[in-house]
Amino acid sequence: MVAFGKKLRESQIEEWQGCYINYKLMKKKVNRYRQQIEVGTQNGDNFLMDFSRLLDCEIERIVLFLLEQQGQLATRLSDLRQQHHALLQQPDGSKISELQEAYRAVGCDLLRLLSFVEINAIGLRKILKKFDKRFGYKFTDYYVKTRANHPYSQLRQVFKHVGFGAVVGAICRNLADLQDLQHHQGNYISIYDHPALSHPDPVIDSIRSAVEKLSNSTNYLHFLGRHAFIMEDDLPTPSQDDSADQRYHFMSLLLNLVNTFLYMVNTYIIVPTADSYSLSLGAAATVCGVVIGSMAVAQVFSSVYFSAWSNRSYFRPLVFSSVVLLVGNTLYALAFDLNSISVLLIGRLFCGLGSARAVNRRYISDCVPLKLRMQASAGFVSASALGMACGPALACLLQKNFKISKLTFNENTLPGWLMTLAWLVYLLWLWISFREPSLETKETAVPQEANAGPLAKVAVNSDFTQPLLVKSEAKQQDDGEDQECDDIEEDSGEFQKPVTSIVMAYRLLTPSVKVQLFVYFMLKYAMEILLAESSVITGYYFIWQSSSVAVFLACLGLTVLPVNIIVGNYIGNMFEERQVLLASEIMVCFGILLSFQVFIPYSVPQYVGSALITFVSAEVLEGVNLSLLSRVMSSRLSRGTYNGGLLSTEAGTLARVIADGTITLSGYLGESRLLNITLAPALLICISSIIATCFTYNSLY
Repeated sequence: MVAFGKKLRESQIEEWQGCYINYKLMKKKVNRYRQQIEVGTQNGDNFLMDFSRLLDCEIERIVLFLLEQQGQLATRLSDLRQQHHALLQQPDGSKISELQEAYRAVGCDLLRLLSFVEINAIGLRKILKKFDKRFGYKFTDYYVKTRANHPYSQLRQVFKHVGFGAVVGAICRNLADLQDLQHHQGNYISIYDHPALSHPDPVIDSIRSAVEKLSNSTNYLHFLGRHAFIMEDDLPTPSQDDSADQRYHFMSLLLNLVNTFLYMVNTYIIVPTADSYSLSLGAAATVCGVVIGSMAVAQVFSSVYFSAWSNRSYFRPLVFSSVVLLVGNTLYALAFDLNSISVLLIGRLFCGLGSARAVNRRYISDCVPLKLRMQASAGFVSASALGMACGPALACLLQKNFKISKLTFNENTLPGWLMTLAWLVYLLWLWISFREPSLETKETAVPQEANAGPLAKVAVNSDFTQPLLVKSEAKQQDDGEDQECDDIEEDSGEFQKPVTSIVMAYRLLTPSVKVQLFVYFMLKYAMEILLAESSVITGYYFIWQSSSVAVFLACLGLTVLPVNIIVGNYIGNMFEERQVLLASEIMVCFGILLSFQVFIPYSVPQYVGSALITFVSAEVLEGVNLSLLSRVMSSRLSRGTYNGGLLSTEAGTLARVIADGTITLSGYLGESRLLNITLAPALLICISSIIATCFTYNSLY
């Protein structure tokens, strides 16, 4: 792997080299501080003040250059505006085209400036993380608290990009105006009245995408895609995307998404009837917790070996997954006629062992081109959400009771038989249509000489193919020996290669990462308690039948996509992610509190209302939590077997296992106490996560 410092230099625009963050100098400062502390010639307060002063100077230099460049763009736009007014008085087709090209040229220069901001923002985050890791200080927390919230903050200029909106708006409006003048001969159509015209030009789409990425503004597709938690390098090389282009195969991607959908259906199709199935086999209704949770127990282990297997193949693990799930569902269905709770649990364990979600994620990360990756990620999340909703809905339709030979088909066994048939059909489709990509992976890809940097992935069609970023030259290497040592030291550090063990991965987890993994654990725990015990709770308090429970769970699942539309298009653009994170945690806590039965009789409106608040808040929380987690997690965890996706999956799966175990253990105290006893640990975990988030709040900037 190429060291981050080297990638940073190669991504710089040549004529602006002296204006970028001096990452090399600051890294040397950090190393020097460490040496001085070891020999006792420097104390903590002095080097904290010195490093803060250095960062202030670097940020000020960046911001002043940024303002200067914005001023030049504004001047050019002002000059073009005068020509624009003249054209309105006397339209000329050739001059309109020339003016459009001039506006596009300003747009391309704006893309260069956005690239400049992106590289500096990445460098600042990296050096703050390095400082905290080396010294164990909460320096990022202190620096963000004192600088970002100050009324004269220059840090906000780098991370929040004040002023770009006006430039983007001017280019966008005037290009739309010229397009209208060219095609409608003066029938003025405003972009403000017709939002569809807001981005009428490819360069505008590129600018919009770059601004969204930089400012963390988002839309529905991006917000939904974050739930997939597919981590990427901060500064990916073109060779990585070229490799993905060569390996991309639409039908194979579709098969991965279908696998995701079927697995989620498989998970939730048995939830409405798990308690009645347990009762029919002579067990308590609350054993449904073990029945549901046994799948998650097996998934804790399957996630690891499937993640490792995907280093070598995608086809073989998907085939293995389908076969194991076929066997598991068959055993689940046969347990009724065999009158064996053991066979039932073994069947669910097999289903968990067939969880190939790690392969599905890895395929999108490695084999889908960058320009399609967000759509594929959103497809992965949508498939999961639809599967979650379709599972209970299908259970509602399977309220039949008949026998064929010695096999019984009823509401308990039909989910197993239906999923057996589904996996058999999927296995045949997979065998015929899947194309195994080449074995080249991100870990072995060698960066090529030509580097296009982060904004090369924002495709601006063939009319604007001039390189936005060029490789830096010898000016950055005036002190050759020091530079070489610097690169060697960095190459041997955190950017060299992916981690090779779970212990090594744990060592890379900073307090911020641990807190975000704990938040993820909390939200999955709360959701599992709500969903897994729903059939028992509603049956005890409201005497709901399995079909009513299935409709309730299906309706909950159907809220996922609308909620993501609202948050992605509106709430996510009005507030910072860390603000949405904290607010969502508080709402989950409120939903759990509202679920308790105290004094007054438990009612359907109380249960449904509290469940809706908890579930929707947890869905919102998952999106921002995983987005922040990808930002604060080490880049070494973006690749390999023990990647960030595996860690988050393990945290969520462990939460489900513990939640399902809690339901079964609490059942021994009686169904009348089940609700409050299972909600108590959920409330405690939620309050703990809120406190932990407050302690690391500023490090999430």
